[in-house]
Amino acid sequence: MNKLLIIILTICSLYNLSTIAQTSSLKVIATVSDEVSVNFHPKGRIFLFVSENNSREPRMNTWPNKSNMIFATNIDNWEAGKSFIFDSSVPFIKSVDISLKNIPHGKYKIQVLWDQDINESSINAPGNLYSEALTVDSSDNQTIELQLTKIIQSDKLAEHKLLKEVDIKSEVLSKWWRKEMRIKAAVILPKNYFENPNQKYAVRYNIDGYGGRYTRANRFLENMDWWTSDDAPEILNVYLDGEGPFGDCYQLDSENSGPYGKALIEELIPFIEKEYRGKATPESRFVEGCSTGGWVSLALQLFYPDFFGGCFSYSPDQVDFENCQLINIYKDKNAFYNEYDYLRPIVREVSGEPILSQKDFIQFENVLGRSDSYVTSGGQFSAFTALFSPKGEDGLPKPMFDPVSGEIDHEVAEYWRKHDLKNYVETNWKTLGPKIQGKVWIWAGDMDNFYLNPATRAFDEMLKTMENPKSDASVNFSPMEGHCAEYNEIKVIEQIAGKLKIRN
Repeated sequence: MNKLLIIILTICSLYNLSTIAQTSSLKVIATVSDEVSVNFHPKGRIFLFVSENNSREPRMNTWPNKSNMIFATNIDNWEAGKSFIFDSSVPFIKSVDISLKNIPHGKYKIQVLWDQDINESSINAPGNLYSEALTVDSSDNQTIELQLTKIIQSDKLAEHKLLKEVDIKSEVLSKWWRKEMRIKAAVILPKNYFENPNQKYAVRYNIDGYGGRYTRANRFLENMDWWTSDDAPEILNVYLDGEGPFGDCYQLDSENSGPYGKALIEELIPFIEKEYRGKATPESRFVEGCSTGGWVSLALQLFYPDFFGGCFSYSPDQVDFENCQLINIYKDKNAFYNEYDYLRPIVREVSGEPILSQKDFIQFENVLGRSDSYVTSGGQFSAFTALFSPKGEDGLPKPMFDPVSGEIDHEVAEYWRKHDLKNYVETNWKTLGPKIQGKVWIWAGDMDNFYLNPATRAFDEMLKTMENPKSDASVNFSPMEGHCAEYNEIKVIEQIAGKLKIRN
C-alpha cells in the first residue's frame, strides 16, 4: 500500500512538474525606424502586448482579459538610435501576474506601442508610434525584434452632403488649461435641409458609450435610406465628442478636466444651433445615450434642467453611489473585496456568471496609466476619478480607492456625493422636481452586464417617493436583459419625434 502511494505521488509530482515547465522566455528588442524618427519624442510610455486574440491588433485589444498580457514602463529619455529591451530583468507593471521569463506555451500576437502623446489619454491617440503585429509560437525561448514603423492617424468623418464637422476653439477650456483646447461634434442634417433654408429644427444630442468619438457619426450613414425617407423626423442629429484629458470628459465641469459642462452649454451647443438652424429653445433639445451616454444624458438633464427638454437614458452608469456597481462607496472598506472577503465581480454574463473581478479590471487600467495607476489610464475609472474627485497634491485626480489594495478613502468618497444622481435628486427635489416633469425616460436591463441595475432600481424607488410634484419619470426594466440590449438609434430618434408631436 505504501509502495502504491509512493508511485502515485511520484506520478503526480512528475505531472505537476511537466505542467509547470510548459513555459518559455520571451525577449523583445524594440527600435525606432528611420521612417518615423522625425515624429519621435524621447519621453513617453512603452507597451508590449502579448495577446492570444488573433482577430485584431493587440494594441486595440486592451479590454481586461487574462489572454491579453500587457507590459509597460515609462522612459524619460529614449534615444531614437538605441534599442529598448523587454525581458524579465525590467521591472514592468503588468496586467497579469506572468513574467516574460515564464510565458505559457501557445501562439500569440505581439506588438509594441510608444505612447508619446501628451494631449489625449488614450494610448491609441494620434501621433503615437507602433510596430507591426507579429505572430509567434512561444513553445521555445524567443528573441524578437520589433521596429516602431507606424504612426497612429486621426479618425476622419466620411464625406456626405448631410454630414458636417464641428471643430471650434473653446475659450473657457483654453483659459482654464492655459493652452488652446478644442471641442468637436458631428452634425447630420435632415433630408430637406437645403431645400428649406428658413426652417429651424429640434436637435438630438447623442453621447456614446465609453470611449466614443464624434466620428461614430460615420456609422449612422448606414441608416441613410431611412434618414432620407418620409419615416424619419426632420431634426438635427448631433454626435458629441467624449474626448477629455483623463478619458471621457462626461460633458460636465470638473476640478481636474476643466469646465466641459460650461463649454457645452455656452459654446458648442449655441454654435451648432446658430450654424445649422436649430430652434435654440429648451423644448427642442433632447439628449440621449447608452452606458456612459446614459449617465451623461441623465446628468445633463438634472444639472441643466432648464436647458434641455428631455433625456433618454439607457443602461446608465451608476446613478447611486450606494450601489456603485457592487460597491457602497460610503460604507464599504474596500473596492476589491466585499464584506465576506470575496473578490467583487465587475462584469458578468446575462446568466449571472461572473467574468471579471473589479481588482483585475483596475490592474489593467493601472498598466495603461502613465502614473502606474488607473487615475491616468484614460479608462473608465480614470474618467470617473477625474470627474468626481478633488485634485490631489500631486496635481492628479485623487483616487477614491487605492489602485493596488482597493482600500477606500472615505473622505474622497464623500466628495463624490455631489455627483451621486440619486442623492442630488433627493436633496434638490423641491426646486428640481417641477423642472424635470415630462423630461426623464430611463431603461435598464435587470441583468446588466456591469451590475448597473441595482443603482437604477434604487433611483427608481427614490423617484416613486417624491411628492410636490409626484415624479412622472418613466423608468423601465426588462428581465434577463443585459447592458444596452434594447438601445437603438432609430428607436430613440422616433421617441424624440413622439415627444415633439405631443408638445406641438
